[in-house]
Amino acid sequence: MNKAFVFGKFLPFHKGHEAMINFALKKCDFLSVLVCCSDKETIPAPVRIDWIKKTFDKQSNIEVKEFNYSETDFPNTSVSSEEVSEIWVPVFKKYFPDYSTVITSEKYGIYVARLMNIEHIPFDIDRNLIPVSATTIRNDLFGNWKFLPNSVKPYYAIKVVLLGSESTGKTTLTKMLSQHYNCSFVLEAGREIIVDSNSFSFADLQLVAKEHSKRINNAIVGESPLVIIDTDIHITKSYARFTFGKELDPGIEIYNSNKAGLYLYLNNDAEYFQDGTRLNEPDRNLLDFSHRQILAEHKIDYIEIHGNWQDRFIKAVQLIGQVLSTKSNL
Repeated sequence: MNKAFVFGKFLPFHKGHEAMINFALKKCDFLSVLVCCSDKETIPAPVRIDWIKKTFDKQSNIEVKEFNYSETDFPNTSVSSEEVSEIWVPVFKKYFPDYSTVITSEKYGIYVARLMNIEHIPFDIDRNLIPVSATTIRNDLFGNWKFLPNSVKPYYAIKVVLLGSESTGKTTLTKMLSQHYNCSFVLEAGREIIVDSNSFSFADLQLVAKEHSKRINNAIVGESPLVIIDTDIHITKSYARFTFGKELDPGIEIYNSNKAGLYLYLNNDAEYFQDGTRLNEPDRNLLDFSHRQILAEHKIDYIEIHGNWQDRFIKAVQLIGQVLSTKSNL
């Protein structure tokens, strides 16, 4: 059996790595991928391993291993040099004692192979096939988002949730912001499943929670890392308690999909508009109190937005801009 290995930090795992592994799988009978994670890096090895496993979940002839190390013992560098390779080769010999091939997209693969007395098969060293590196992605997430596999995108997605009671402009603002940022958005599933806020069942709310989560999961692997989300699971839970006096328990997966980096709460001081399917205004205001109570219980920190529609848009752009300034570079 011809066994081969590839190694790297995969920080993040990108489509260039994916192409290299696909190439490697064609060159051997069994492939091992070694994720090298230093003590100075913030994303742990299990997260990176999960990215790779999810991408190749249909492949049976591949395994993913981890090597955690201290940067005082091993140089954390991509520089191709024989001296650096000599330090790392004992690790590879320990992990892969009977392997015959190493496959890399770096020139240091030549040194590693020679020191291990095995074959080196290069892949796209000049980055002609997939013109990207992990460094360029870390330096410009938005510009290089297309190079991330779907298994990685959810980790880096920037989710902004708009909260508030009925007739506070959540849907309108969601569309305005998505157009402004040319990004993905998720509309409130409840408005489609429940056509009238005065007539629905508890089971309807369970359907809303499931459908809304599904839409979020689809959106975060879309064309932009930024996703604007109209309403979330806390609002659905609030409707359940407010209307039926019952607690909705959607499960951890739905909670996780709804979790966001920024929550904006639209105050109910905007002009109330009754379209015939909404609660009356006094009940709308009571629902507002219920929403806030649920958010407090779940320790959701939100920023409140007041004013007319334009004021709300300007404030939202300002707050989202602050988040993007810290997230654009990883």
